[in-house]
Amino acid sequence: MIMRIKSSLFCLGLFSVLTIQADAQTYVYNTGNKPAADKIIAILGDKIVLQSDLENMLIKQKEQYNHLPPNASCMVLEQMLSQNALTLQAERDSLPVSDDEVEQNLEHRVRYFINLYGSQQKMEQVLGMSIYQIKDKYRQDIKDMLLAQAMQKKIVDEVKITPTEVQDFFNKIPKDSLPFFKSEVEVGQIVINPKPSPEVVEYTINQLKGLREEALSNKRPFEVLANLYSKDLATGGKILTVDRTQKMFDPQFVAAAFRLKNGEISPVFKSQFGYHIIQMVSREGNIAKVRHILLIPPTTQIDLQKAITRLDSVRADIIAGKLTFGEAATKYSDDDNIQTGTKNTGGMFTMPDGSTFMNMNDLDPAIVLLLDSMKVGTISQPVVYTPNERMAEQRSVRIVYLKSRSKPHQESLQEDYSKVQAQALQEKQFKVLNKWFNEHIPDFYLKIDPAYAQCDDLKDWIKSAAVKGH
Repeated sequence: MIMRIKSSLFCLGLFSVLTIQADAQTYVYNTGNKPAADKIIAILGDKIVLQSDLENMLIKQKEQYNHLPPNASCMVLEQMLSQNALTLQAERDSLPVSDDEVEQNLEHRVRYFINLYGSQQKMEQVLGMSIYQIKDKYRQDIKDMLLAQAMQKKIVDEVKITPTEVQDFFNKIPKDSLPFFKSEVEVGQIVINPKPSPEVVEYTINQLKGLREEALSNKRPFEVLANLYSKDLATGGKILTVDRTQKMFDPQFVAAAFRLKNGEISPVFKSQFGYHIIQMVSREGNIAKVRHILLIPPTTQIDLQKAITRLDSVRADIIAGKLTFGEAATKYSDDDNIQTGTKNTGGMFTMPDGSTFMNMNDLDPAIVLLLDSMKVGTISQPVVYTPNERMAEQRSVRIVYLKSRSKPHQESLQEDYSKVQAQALQEKQFKVLNKWFNEHIPDFYLKIDPAYAQCDDLKDWIKSAAVKGH
């Protein structure tokens, strides 16, 4: 009997197997009340898995991978049980995870949330908990995660891969199954958003205040005003559905929306896109239907030139070796969008799995056009561009860095050794992990709800428990 861990949703990196990603969205998913029909669907040792826990993880996996396979529930439940097994074994082995480590990790996540939402107050409003409640609620989860990571590290830390094993791994791949790689590039950018003058900002805010007063006094309906004035070309006066469990929405926008009651209109507030007022149409739980008016303070040619001059100076410092591109991106870039921002990745564009290798069709067409005239290792002159097609009046300035470029080719050891090496190492780690689970799962009490007992992913677990009499 061999229990196989499903790599598609299970192994995301050397030390990220079985870890719960305790980011902002995971916290949001779990802040609501448990549904009345919530029930225990699995027990491993003294750890339980609730139906709601599984559903929250499925939401997160779908958001990360865009789609889920038909057996996703079984696969994710196996992930959760596997992490519990690692945590329990870490406790048995007394692996060192100190209270200081837990508190530091917890504090790091809380700081992330505060930055994400703009302030501690907004974070608490959106999540529906105080900072102390957040820490109390997730302290044990963080400790379990760190224990599982420590146990996983202990299991796979000594796994090494030799050049001969890499060669053997590659030779076993059928030649007609070798992937064909299109031209791939590693590309980064540093963005500066031109700052409009204070007078222009004040004019924009006053314009929104005037529109708000018109709607409140019933001179003109909010929907009509939104159609006429909003710079969000995609929505205009249409109803926008906001799900605060989804990270696609600006945190300031979400916080402002969920402070409103039905029919209310928000005061003027700022988001990463500009200045807004929101009208709450209806709200139920984590879902709100709203209309909004977005105005973007216009930037002048003088504002753009200031941004160009500043970026030109940053570019010169990078070329002179005064700082690296990554350091400059972290220090100067305004590209901090929650979903696509490059500020926190050293300026580099990344794929969902964290890889910096991008296909051309994954990049902004304007960048693809720019790359045609660039050599590897060079940084472009500052260029003006429109970051969001929905808001054509919003303009930014960026410099683009071409780190590497490959030609279209079929996978080979010569050109793709690092990729093949990573695949071979991962397969070897899978085997070691599978062997560990095969040997240790029978040591734990296990009970699985009959609704999940037919999961192919869990049949070996159930058989093991039966052999041990659990």
